[in-house]
Amino acid sequence: MAVLEIQTNDAPVLRQKAALIQEIDADLHPFIEDMFETMYEAQGIGLAAPQVGVSKRIIVIDIEKHHPEYPRIALINPVLTLTVGEELGEEGCLSLPGVRGMVRRSAMVKVEGLLPNGNKIEFDAAHLMARVLQHEIDHLNGILFTDLLRPEDQELLETGPESCEKSGDENEDSLHGNK
Repeated sequence: MAVLEIQTNDAPVLRQKAALIQEIDADLHPFIEDMFETMYEAQGIGLAAPQVGVSKRIIVIDIEKHHPEYPRIALINPVLTLTVGEELGEEGCLSLPGVRGMVRRSAMVKVEGLLPNGNKIEFDAAHLMARVLQHEIDHLNGILFTDLLRPEDQELLETGPESCEKSGDENEDSLHGNK
């Protein structure tokens, strides 16, 4: 496994709509493992392929430490098929180091996609998992969380070094330093 380079700030790949995966081949599995390795190395809980310079519709998520009901997952060609409700939560992004903001997202979602073995999967997710799914799928569409910021919500975001010290353990609905 290898740690891949995370694209940051104005990297063009972060603003492109990622290509659908037409065929799951042998090269895809090591790439997905490299994505997980990269995400863990960066202390993230989610990562999209464009964030490592690959414009393909692949995401990896691991919030099992915070929510055991959601085991780690890699999704190919994920699509949100239903969104319900709204909640405000703090987000950051591995591709936007040091940037944090309060983002309104759907509280619950239904997602479908393919697993790396080619099997179709469809499931419901709430709260942190719903937020991470939306954040990562946005990356596949060239959208960064900063595009969704509303000035009125930012008044709620604490500033100062102590707000950067919070980890996902202390504030499970926060996306610390990543998605």
